[in-house]
Amino acid sequence: MTGRADRTVRAGNQASSGELLELVRSGRATTRGALQQATGLSRATVGQRLDRLFRVGWLREGAGGPVDSPLGGRPSITLEFDDAHAVVLAADLDTRHGRAAVLTLTGEILAEKSGLLVVDEGPDVVLGELGRWFADLLVKAAKPADAVCGIGLAVPGPVDSDTGRVVQPPIMPGWDGYDIRGRLSRAFAEHAGEGTVSAAGAGVPVLVDNDANLMAYGEQRTGYPDCSAFALVKVSTGIGAGMVVGGTIYRGIDGGAGDIGHIRVGADALCRCGSYGCLAAVASGGAVARRLAESGVAAASGSDVRDLLTSGHPEAMALAREAGRQVGDVLATVVTLLNPGVLMIAGDLAGTPFLTGVRELLYQRALPRSTAHLDVVTSRLGERAGLIGAGALVVEYLYAPERVEERLAALGV
Repeated sequence: MTGRADRTVRAGNQASSGELLELVRSGRATTRGALQQATGLSRATVGQRLDRLFRVGWLREGAGGPVDSPLGGRPSITLEFDDAHAVVLAADLDTRHGRAAVLTLTGEILAEKSGLLVVDEGPDVVLGELGRWFADLLVKAAKPADAVCGIGLAVPGPVDSDTGRVVQPPIMPGWDGYDIRGRLSRAFAEHAGEGTVSAAGAGVPVLVDNDANLMAYGEQRTGYPDCSAFALVKVSTGIGAGMVVGGTIYRGIDGGAGDIGHIRVGADALCRCGSYGCLAAVASGGAVARRLAESGVAAASGSDVRDLLTSGHPEAMALAREAGRQVGDVLATVVTLLNPGVLMIAGDLAGTPFLTGVRELLYQRALPRSTAHLDVVTSRLGERAGLIGAGALVVEYLYAPERVEERLAALGV
């Protein structure tokens, strides 16, 4: 699965309808004349290929553009991607909490729901409940089931993006190798009823990725589109990192990139993965909650720690800063290796105490060359980052040039 930054449009008669749509969506060519110049296609061929996109409602005519000729004349009619022809469903799972939404194709949230969803209850139960949430949200958004073009799901574990299955997830018992795509597609069909089968005869396509990856994707696309190396660290029940390089999520060879919570830091604490000394065992929201509970403070999860930090609880703030220092020590290596322009801290612990701790150790341990042009920031999208990223992932997948051609063929256009 490639990002828009990697795509090129073939010149001459090879340029497809999907590639013309890509030029319009990216803003690189938004008139018929500009499409002719960008592709080398004749006026008639451009018209024929655009006609396919108009027929399925993916393209529309906008207002007239400026007149380029000094002699005047009629303005060129601009072309626009019609983001109203379909919607996307997205969900973001944490260990004990879920969030779901209906989004437009440009990322606007039309309806949203959050609530208790415990991943320990297993994928069949959790994904079945998500199917019900999605059906309810479509009613709230006043959208029919057949308007859904795809579903995106963020999960707190490593994901093989080719299969959509989580691989040995430390904090998702019972999910290893489970067919998430198939179950969620069926759950949506069960609750939403008719209109959930695509023109190709298959269920609504489902894409699954790691939560930190999708948070990073959402944040980078909406707030830092010009940053060619972007890193996000999510510190909640566990610790994970997402990276967007050259406009594309960097996943590694099989989805394991960014799992920094299981880097050994020399401590003797037992991690949920079964090993001792992992960063997540000493510096995650769950680890801070355990230390608070041992001292008599009511805290059982990263979200409880977040609430304590919001209220200014002194012990929680001190432990969050200490956790930030431990994470910052590891991030010094990450920054040296990746050399990002933006390092974003997100999740339950992403407040001033934790961020202060991160900066203390990061700038102390990393070489000045690695941090000279680095911005260390907190989340802009907050709890919606994973939803925005999941929605964007679906849109970029479904409207990639090669997929556009497949979908047009399935529709008989």
